Amino acid sequence: MLSTDTVSLSPNPLVAALGKPAKEFTKADIIGYIEDNGIRMLNLRYIGGDGRLKTLNFAIQSKAHLDRVLTLGERVDGSSLFAFVEATSSDLYVVPRLATSFLNPFSHIPTLDILCGFYDVDGKPLASAPQEILRKAQRALKEETGCELQALGELEYYLFSDEEDLFPVEPQRGYHESGPFSKWESVRTETLLHLVSMGCSVKYAHSEVGNFVSDGRQMVQQEIEFLPVDALDAADQMVLAKWVLREVAHSYGIHVSFSPKIAVGQAGSGMHFHTRLVKDGVNQFSTGSGLTETALKVIGGYLSHAASLTAFGNTVPTSFLRLVPHQEAPTAICWGDRNRSVLVRVPLGWQNIDDSMFRDANPAEPPIDELPNDSQTVELRSPDGSAAVHLLLAGIAVAARIGLTEPGMADYARERKVDGDASQTPDLDQLPGSCFEAAGRLLTQREDYEAKGVFPAGLIDSWASHLVALGDMHLRDDLADSRISVEELVERYFHIG
Repeated sequence: MLSTDTVSLSPNPLVAALGKPAKEFTKADIIGYIEDNGIRMLNLRYIGGDGRLKTLNFAIQSKAHLDRVLTLGERVDGSSLFAFVEATSSDLYVVPRLATSFLNPFSHIPTLDILCGFYDVDGKPLASAPQEILRKAQRALKEETGCELQALGELEYYLFSDEEDLFPVEPQRGYHESGPFSKWESVRTETLLHLVSMGCSVKYAHSEVGNFVSDGRQMVQQEIEFLPVDALDAADQMVLAKWVLREVAHSYGIHVSFSPKIAVGQAGSGMHFHTRLVKDGVNQFSTGSGLTETALKVIGGYLSHAASLTAFGNTVPTSFLRLVPHQEAPTAICWGDRNRSVLVRVPLGWQNIDDSMFRDANPAEPPIDELPNDSQTVELRSPDGSAAVHLLLAGIAVAARIGLTEPGMADYARERKVDGDASQTPDLDQLPGSCFEAAGRLLTQREDYEAKGVFPAGLIDSWASHLVALGDMHLRDDLADSRISVEELVERYFHIG
């Protein structure tokens, strides 16, 4: 159970009221809270194949009715949610995961929302559901290595509104800008507060580099970054963040887009993921004095599967308008320390330091005996807002497991370390240049993803077919010859994910 201080400071009203962490919530807890707080509506939430949050509304009518819904969930049409579910046998169950309960911050009627898992006709977890694939990837990783994947996402997005004359937007000058030069900080901070009240682990939010004006409209880029949590929680939180951002932006009458590219020559939006492996509660990527051999092996796994991972992390043609040289987006398959031109970046992780920074900034403070050394992560910089986030993190868990179990992966990584501009380094393998090419790379490495029953073969086939059907085999040539325009592509994939 959480300490009294932690409970009293929790922004999540359910945690504060029940006096326990969300993972310990019981059905009796939820029913009791609903009774005590006049909750009148229950929403079952689940994530469809398009990555968006879906909703099933229930007006609470009795304790027996509530108990039944919380226990059994409800039937849904799986063929309308997932391309791989046949209409001839489409019924699925959605069953609430009580630990994900949160108060709906947007409903005028007191409403409790709960994320659900998908189950098949036999009451077994749906093997091809993205959440279940991620759970299987985690299990396989832990069974072979004893490690669990933790992740934190960085969600970049643009807000669109009429141009302001007062303190105008300065092109490409938005990074960590403050108001009044930074626009729509209220959208960012409201979203942040909603997310933490819903139980999401958020690190911070800020304005980003991308600022520009076109045809009387200002486009301002912002970012929300999360804290490292279990990979399934990280994926769920990313989907919730997109939903909350859209709701908040809608309340202000403005658009938000997670599209990887809005305009040529302007900063694109990514969805980078920082990862770390934890074993017995200890970060395996650092001992406090630099990267471990385990981290190098995992980096090797990421690099060896980077091209096929784009099939899950970059799923629309505009993804590959962002992955071009000289745009702080990766194109070459390599890694480096603190290097934003590489695919896999090792950021500053508070390694090899003592408390001197703290004491220099705060001379009146006494020395600190021991600093935490669990902050080191490894960042994959290729994914964007179109990512199928659960499948992407499942693929990352697969790549991490292969990195730790296949021989030579640390050396594979060492051979691909870059200290300068990756785009100026010759002979490096390159990321795919289209969804079509990404599908081909996925099919080439499908055995790795299907091993240990993690990714069903039918899901791999369906996913690759979907990417091929987007028809971007000759994307760069089509753009160069004006057979299609960037503006047309941006409009088509404006509301992705």
